[in-house]
Amino acid sequence: MQENHTLLDSITSFFVPIHKDGYKFVAAFAVGALLLSWASEPLGWVGAAATLWCAYFFRDPERFPPEGKDLVIAPADGRISAIEEVVPPKELDLDGEKRIRISIFLSVFDVHINRAPVTGKITKIVYVPGKFLNAELDKASEENERQSLTLEMANGTKIGCVQIAGLIARRIVTFVQQGVTLDAGDRFGLIRFGSRTDIYLPPGTKPAVRIGQTAIGGETVLADTGPGKSKS
Repeated sequence: MQENHTLLDSITSFFVPIHKDGYKFVAAFAVGALLLSWASEPLGWVGAAATLWCAYFFRDPERFPPEGKDLVIAPADGRISAIEEVVPPKELDLDGEKRIRISIFLSVFDVHINRAPVTGKITKIVYVPGKFLNAELDKASEENERQSLTLEMANGTKIGCVQIAGLIARRIVTFVQQGVTLDAGDRFGLIRFGSRTDIYLPPGTKPAVRIGQTAIGGETVLADTGPGKSKS
Protein backbone atom coordinates (compact mmCIF):
# COMPACT_ATOMS: atom_id res chain seq x y z
CA MET A 1 0.00 0.00 0.00
CA GLN A 2 1.33 3.44 -0.93
CA GLU A 3 2.19 5.64 2.02
CA ASN A 4 0.23 8.92 2.19
CA HIS A 5 2.46 12.00 1.96
CA THR A 6 0.84 15.25 3.08
CA LEU A 7 1.81 18.85 2.44
CA LEU A 8 2.85 19.09 6.10
CA ASP A 9 5.23 16.16 5.60
CA SER A 10 6.80 17.96 2.64
CA ILE A 11 7.28 21.15 4.65
CA THR A 12 8.70 19.49 7.77
CA SER A 13 11.14 17.44 5.68
CA PHE A 14 13.06 20.65 4.99
CA PHE A 15 13.70 21.25 8.70
CA VAL A 16 16.72 19.59 10.29
CA PRO A 17 16.68 18.77 14.03
CA ILE A 18 18.80 20.95 16.33
CA HIS A 19 21.31 19.22 18.57
CA LYS A 20 20.42 19.55 22.26
CA ASP A 21 23.73 21.31 22.96
CA GLY A 22 22.41 24.24 20.93
CA TYR A 23 19.11 24.74 22.77
CA LYS A 24 20.52 27.18 25.34
CA PHE A 25 22.25 29.22 22.64
CA VAL A 26 19.14 29.46 20.48
CA ALA A 27 17.12 30.45 23.54
CA ALA A 28 19.66 33.15 24.47
CA PHE A 29 19.64 34.53 20.91
CA ALA A 30 15.82 34.56 20.95
CA VAL A 31 15.72 36.49 24.22
CA GLY A 32 18.25 38.93 22.82
CA ALA A 33 16.13 39.36 19.69
CA LEU A 34 13.07 40.09 21.84
CA LEU A 35 14.92 42.73 23.85
CA LEU A 36 16.23 44.33 20.66
CA SER A 37 12.72 44.43 19.19
CA TRP A 38 11.54 46.44 22.19
CA ALA A 39 14.30 48.96 21.60
CA SER A 40 13.92 49.14 17.82
CA GLU A 41 12.00 47.17 15.22
CA PRO A 42 14.94 47.02 12.74
CA LEU A 43 17.21 45.75 15.52
CA GLY A 44 14.57 43.14 16.33
CA TRP A 45 14.75 41.82 12.80
CA VAL A 46 18.54 41.65 13.08
CA GLY A 47 18.14 39.67 16.29
CA ALA A 48 15.62 37.34 14.65
CA ALA A 49 18.02 36.69 11.77
CA ALA A 50 20.82 35.94 14.25
CA THR A 51 18.53 33.52 16.10
CA LEU A 52 17.73 31.67 12.88
CA TRP A 53 21.44 31.46 12.07
CA CYS A 54 22.17 30.04 15.53
CA ALA A 55 19.52 27.34 15.03
CA TYR A 56 21.01 26.61 11.60
CA PHE A 57 24.50 26.32 13.08
CA PHE A 58 23.44 23.65 15.58
CA ARG A 59 21.55 21.55 13.05
CA ASP A 60 22.04 17.82 13.42
CA PRO A 61 21.07 15.95 10.24
CA GLU A 62 20.96 12.19 9.92
CA ARG A 63 23.80 10.73 7.88
CA PHE A 64 24.17 7.33 6.23
CA PRO A 65 27.76 5.98 6.21
CA PRO A 66 28.75 3.78 3.26
CA GLU A 67 29.25 0.11 4.02
CA GLY A 68 32.81 -1.16 4.32
CA LYS A 69 34.71 -2.08 7.47
CA ASP A 70 37.99 -0.77 6.02
CA LEU A 71 36.70 2.66 4.98
CA VAL A 72 37.70 5.89 6.73
CA ILE A 73 34.79 8.33 6.65
CA ALA A 74 34.92 12.11 7.02
CA PRO A 75 34.42 13.08 10.68
CA ALA A 76 33.04 16.50 9.79
CA ASP A 77 31.44 18.63 7.12
CA GLY A 78 33.67 21.19 5.44
CA ARG A 79 36.37 21.83 2.88
CA ILE A 80 39.45 19.62 2.57
CA SER A 81 42.04 22.30 3.32
CA ALA A 82 45.23 20.21 3.45
CA ILE A 83 46.57 16.73 2.74
CA GLU A 84 50.14 16.17 3.89
CA GLU A 85 52.45 13.59 5.43
CA VAL A 86 53.41 14.50 8.99
CA VAL A 87 54.28 13.01 12.36
CA PRO A 88 51.05 12.89 14.45
CA PRO A 89 50.78 14.73 17.77
CA LYS A 90 52.33 12.76 20.64
CA GLU A 91 49.08 12.55 22.57
CA LEU A 92 47.56 10.28 19.90
CA ASP A 93 50.14 7.59 20.74
CA LEU A 94 50.54 6.52 17.09
CA ASP A 95 54.16 5.33 17.33
CA GLY A 96 55.68 8.53 15.94
CA GLU A 97 55.64 7.26 12.35
CA LYS A 98 54.70 9.69 9.57
CA ARG A 99 51.11 9.44 8.35
CA ILE A 100 48.89 11.25 5.89
CA ARG A 101 46.92 13.97 7.67
CA ILE A 102 43.69 15.13 6.07
CA SER A 103 42.46 18.48 7.41
CA ILE A 104 38.82 19.55 7.12
CA PHE A 105 38.05 23.23 7.68
CA LEU A 106 34.57 23.99 9.02
CA SER A 107 33.14 27.43 8.31
CA VAL A 108 30.39 28.91 10.50
CA PHE A 109 27.87 27.67 7.90
CA ASP A 110 28.88 23.98 8.03
CA VAL A 111 27.31 21.30 10.21
CA HIS A 112 29.52 21.14 13.32
CA ILE A 113 28.64 17.69 14.63
CA ASN A 114 31.71 15.42 14.58
CA ARG A 115 31.29 11.74 13.66
CA ALA A 116 33.43 8.65 14.12
CA PRO A 117 35.56 8.06 10.99
CA VAL A 118 35.69 4.28 11.54
CA THR A 119 34.13 1.57 13.64
CA GLY A 120 36.46 1.10 16.57
CA LYS A 121 37.25 1.47 20.25
CA ILE A 122 38.40 4.81 21.66
CA THR A 123 41.75 3.99 23.24
CA LYS A 124 42.69 7.58 24.09
CA ILE A 125 40.99 10.93 24.60
CA VAL A 126 43.30 13.83 25.43
CA TYR A 127 42.44 17.51 25.83
CA VAL A 128 45.30 19.89 24.99
CA PRO A 129 44.96 23.60 25.90
CA GLY A 130 46.37 26.08 23.43
CA LYS A 131 45.89 29.14 21.25
CA PHE A 132 43.01 30.18 19.00
CA LEU A 133 44.82 30.82 15.72
CA ASN A 134 43.14 30.69 12.33
CA ALA A 135 42.23 26.99 12.02
CA GLU A 136 43.37 26.93 8.37
CA LEU A 137 47.01 27.56 9.33
CA ASP A 138 49.33 24.53 9.40
CA LYS A 139 50.59 25.41 12.87
CA ALA A 140 47.04 25.26 14.25
CA SER A 141 47.42 21.47 14.46
CA GLU A 142 50.18 21.87 17.03
CA GLU A 143 49.46 25.21 18.72
CA ASN A 144 45.67 25.50 18.96
CA GLU A 145 43.40 24.16 21.68
CA ARG A 146 42.35 20.67 20.67
CA GLN A 147 40.78 17.39 21.70
CA SER A 148 42.49 14.27 20.36
CA LEU A 149 40.95 10.83 19.97
CA THR A 150 42.58 7.55 18.95
CA LEU A 151 40.32 4.82 17.61
CA GLU A 152 41.42 1.22 17.21
CA MET A 153 39.66 -0.86 14.57
CA ALA A 154 38.89 -4.57 14.98
CA ASN A 155 42.03 -5.52 13.03
CA GLY A 156 44.26 -3.40 15.30
CA THR A 157 44.61 -0.47 12.89
CA LYS A 158 44.65 2.89 14.68
CA ILE A 159 43.19 6.14 13.40
CA GLY A 160 43.82 9.55 14.93
CA CYS A 161 41.10 12.21 14.96
CA VAL A 162 41.66 15.72 16.35
CA GLN A 163 39.08 18.44 16.99
CA ILE A 164 40.81 21.83 16.71
CA ALA A 165 39.48 25.18 17.92
CA GLY A 166 39.87 28.26 15.73
CA LEU A 167 39.57 32.04 15.76
CA ILE A 168 35.86 31.97 16.54
CA ALA A 169 35.53 28.48 18.01
CA ARG A 170 36.13 28.63 21.75
CA ARG A 171 34.57 25.42 22.96
CA ILE A 172 35.21 21.80 21.99
CA VAL A 173 32.51 19.41 23.16
CA THR A 174 32.96 15.63 23.33
CA PHE A 175 30.02 13.29 23.92
CA VAL A 176 31.99 10.08 24.52
CA GLN A 177 34.50 8.57 26.93
CA GLN A 178 37.67 6.53 26.60
CA GLY A 179 36.97 2.81 26.21
CA VAL A 180 33.70 3.27 24.31
CA THR A 181 33.26 1.51 20.96
CA LEU A 182 31.73 3.60 18.16
CA ASP A 183 30.29 2.65 14.81
CA ALA A 184 31.41 4.64 11.78
CA GLY A 185 29.25 7.75 11.59
CA ASP A 186 28.32 7.83 15.28
CA ARG A 187 28.31 11.32 16.78
CA PHE A 188 31.20 11.91 19.18
CA GLY A 189 31.30 15.68 19.60
CA LEU A 190 31.08 19.16 18.14
CA ILE A 191 33.07 22.39 17.98
CA ARG A 192 31.21 25.64 18.47
CA PHE A 193 31.38 28.36 15.83
CA GLY A 194 34.00 27.50 13.21
CA SER A 195 36.90 25.08 13.50
CA ARG A 196 38.93 22.26 11.95
CA THR A 197 39.12 18.50 12.23
CA ASP A 198 42.24 16.45 11.38
CA ILE A 199 42.36 12.76 10.51
CA TYR A 200 45.60 10.74 10.64
CA LEU A 201 45.46 7.73 8.32
CA PRO A 202 47.38 4.47 8.84
CA PRO A 203 50.95 4.59 7.46
CA GLY A 204 51.05 4.12 3.68
CA THR A 205 47.32 4.65 3.12
CA LYS A 206 46.30 6.63 0.04
CA PRO A 207 43.78 9.45 0.48
CA ALA A 208 40.65 9.20 -1.68
CA VAL A 209 39.94 12.97 -1.65
CA ARG A 210 41.60 16.12 -2.94
CA ILE A 211 42.34 19.56 -1.52
CA GLY A 212 39.39 21.86 -2.12
CA GLN A 213 36.83 19.06 -2.13
CA THR A 214 33.80 19.41 0.12
CA ALA A 215 33.40 16.62 2.66
CA ILE A 216 30.14 15.46 4.19
CA GLY A 217 30.61 14.18 7.72
CA GLY A 218 29.57 10.58 8.16
CA GLU A 219 29.33 9.94 4.41
CA THR A 220 32.37 11.06 2.37
CA VAL A 221 35.04 8.35 2.05
CA LEU A 222 38.49 9.75 2.89
CA ALA A 223 40.44 6.51 2.40
CA ASP A 224 40.25 2.73 2.17
CA THR A 225 42.58 0.89 4.55
CA GLY A 226 41.78 -2.57 3.13
CA PRO A 227 44.33 -4.98 1.61
CA GLY A 228 45.81 -3.72 -1.63
CA LYS A 229 44.73 -0.13 -0.95
CA SER A 230 48.03 1.14 0.45
CA LYS A 231 50.97 2.59 -1.41
CA SER A 232 53.49 0.16 -2.80
